[in-house]
Amino acid sequence: MTATLAIGPYNASERPALEETFQAHIVANATEACGLEAATRAEIKAIAYKGHLPFGAAEMDLFPNLGVIANYGVGYDAIDVAAASARSIKVTNTPDVLNDDVADLAIAMWISQGREMRQAEAWVRDGNWATKGDYRLNRKVSASKVGVMGMGRIGRDIADRLAAFKTEVHYHSRSEKQTPGWTYHADPVSLAKAVDFLFVALVGGAATQNYVSKEVIAALGPRGVLINISRGSTVDEEALLDALENGTIAGAGLDVFVGEPKINPRFLTLDNVVLQPHQGSGTVETRAAMAKLQRDNVGAHLAGTALLTPVN
Repeated sequence: MTATLAIGPYNASERPALEETFQAHIVANATEACGLEAATRAEIKAIAYKGHLPFGAAEMDLFPNLGVIANYGVGYDAIDVAAASARSIKVTNTPDVLNDDVADLAIAMWISQGREMRQAEAWVRDGNWATKGDYRLNRKVSASKVGVMGMGRIGRDIADRLAAFKTEVHYHSRSEKQTPGWTYHADPVSLAKAVDFLFVALVGGAATQNYVSKEVIAALGPRGVLINISRGSTVDEEALLDALENGTIAGAGLDVFVGEPKINPRFLTLDNVVLQPHQGSGTVETRAAMAKLQRDNVGAHLAGTALLTPVN
């Protein structure tokens, strides 16, 4: 008998702890989970969830004794939290432990895009430095005007890093924060107009679908650069591609995409975009911390103690 079901692409370093701690049954995806025998599903009290595929009311109803869905990751938009709450199912996530890595990657893409590091490395590797001379001049990023769309935990860590680069920091969020010296914008278009580089750190979900709209992208202007480490859904991707292709904005750094990992092939033809495979939290140390926090939430529920990081 097992009380825990783990759903998702758990790797070889994560599976043993789930199996040894909870005798968890591990399946690759929600479809496989829903295909388990009814008697097996009735035993499940906790689900450890990893991935971006939807897990909603229909799936929850197949687990009559489910009490918690512990999400692997800070973003939990794949899980229908309202449906979970209606069924007295708690949802948890793994905040804070991944903030540094995600913020670091945002800064890395910013510098890489501005200083054309991918192209400059190719200039060296192809022998052009020796035969054709110095690489072309590129763009200074420090001391620029920067904007952060979404001043949550990760957004704040990005802004703190940007401030160390002597930048002028602007931001947009649901409410003004205690940020002396930084400029708050109540309107996202106003934020985009004010900055050279716009960092997107919004939560995912229906409320932020295409929040970075065609109008926001256009407001960045021809020297504007968009950096997105949130979710592909937060940006109007078609409008972004049009802007990148026609020079409405200067470039982008993207770790997330609509329909990932199968991204729009138009991105692959662009030389003004830094592309990453949704690896914001992808370090050995952070993924281990995320997995442990997820397990700790499962363990707390099964022990009848307070959850560490509930979201409902």
